[in-house]
Amino acid sequence: MGPMRASMRGRPVLASLVGLAAASLLTAGLWSASRGWHRHADGPAAAASGAPAILQVDPVGHGDAHDEAQATRAPLAPLAGLDLSRITADATGSLAPASAGSARLTLDTDLQRTALGLMSAHHLPEGALVVMDVATGHLLVYASHVDGGPSRDLCAEATAPSASVFKIVTAAALIEDAHLAPDTPQCYSGGESRINSIDLIDDPRRDRWCTTLAGAMGRSINTVFARLASEHLEPLQLEAMARRLGYGQGVPFDVPVQASALHVPTEPLEFARTAAGFWNTTLSPMQAAELSAIVARGGDAVRPSIVEKVVSTAGAVVWTAPDEPATHRALARETADQLAAMMAHTVSEGTSWHAFHDLRGATFLPKIEVAGKTGTLTDAETHRYYTWFTGFAPMHPGPSERQVAVAALVVNGPTWQVKANVVAREMLRAYFAAQGAEGVTKPSLASIARRRPH
Repeated sequence: MGPMRASMRGRPVLASLVGLAAASLLTAGLWSASRGWHRHADGPAAAASGAPAILQVDPVGHGDAHDEAQATRAPLAPLAGLDLSRITADATGSLAPASAGSARLTLDTDLQRTALGLMSAHHLPEGALVVMDVATGHLLVYASHVDGGPSRDLCAEATAPSASVFKIVTAAALIEDAHLAPDTPQCYSGGESRINSIDLIDDPRRDRWCTTLAGAMGRSINTVFARLASEHLEPLQLEAMARRLGYGQGVPFDVPVQASALHVPTEPLEFARTAAGFWNTTLSPMQAAELSAIVARGGDAVRPSIVEKVVSTAGAVVWTAPDEPATHRALARETADQLAAMMAHTVSEGTSWHAFHDLRGATFLPKIEVAGKTGTLTDAETHRYYTWFTGFAPMHPGPSERQVAVAALVVNGPTWQVKANVVAREMLRAYFAAQGAEGVTKPSLASIARRRPH
């Protein structure tokens, strides 16, 4: 079996998912003040009367050597009473209730409707889609779907395992701390569905395949990441990189986002497994989108936002969003650029090649280069099968092109419906078709619904 097939096999049982989810749930409804954010320009002050109550959080720098101007940051806190489970639309756009009145949202109403339609047409047990304007942090899509159960805001939940999406973190640490490069070679064997101690040992007699760090990212080769992390990284380095990219913290946003779980073991085998993305971390779709946006922006993190303004019942504007997004530097630009090039392999030759190309090998997104990362992990005890896709496109936008980050989470049951990379592809098709991109067609929700497996 070649490396392409090896990388697309199932992932191991997530034995510790329940414990991780329980720990993560303890932090639901909060976001950490330890993430330092600043605005390039001061936003307008809230009106003296009728302004929504804002949760006050003291700014604290997170100690990152790459971070700048920590003392000048003022985190923007969630808006009181904003309920994104009750998003509606009128002739002027999307809106949601808030304590001080009605929140006017940044969402693209047509794309939001398409996102919900895609997940419904695919009959997903659970799913979430987030689309973000990379330049501004404005959300264009914030869609959550639960089939046959109570409505939940899955976009802000961080109970799903990160799976191989965590390889983005490991790759960043290998580049920035271990000074490896996308073309760093590594031979390997084993590790298709689990990592054992023997898989960490270089052995020319067993290591029948060889690739580069970029190739391992694209094809999600577990052994390569496990071996390189074991040889070149310390647990504290990997944990520090994960925290710089938001792990262990909630995403600063207009509503509370659950903090992702992060546990980096010191025991060598468990450390290697974690670095390869097997377990010990969780992720929310919001953070997954932010992760891709950081890479797309050259390492500069932008605070996501969904509210343009809040209008009182009397029609007065009582709060408006800042003119400039709050940002901080999470990665060195060189690191982000190398990560972007590596993530492009996922679609051009790796685990998402089939999702982004038809049976004849033609791309669904002509002339649009997509960078991304997949993740797959199974909890056999609960029969929940998690798949992820997070990425951004176009990789190199022109002067008039808007670059977007996308995150898709799909939770399947024992009967699989579709993987997250297919849902993400269809979301990107809808976006670029609406932008008039040459050769890109909007997906047909009716056709998707007719293809439901029996």
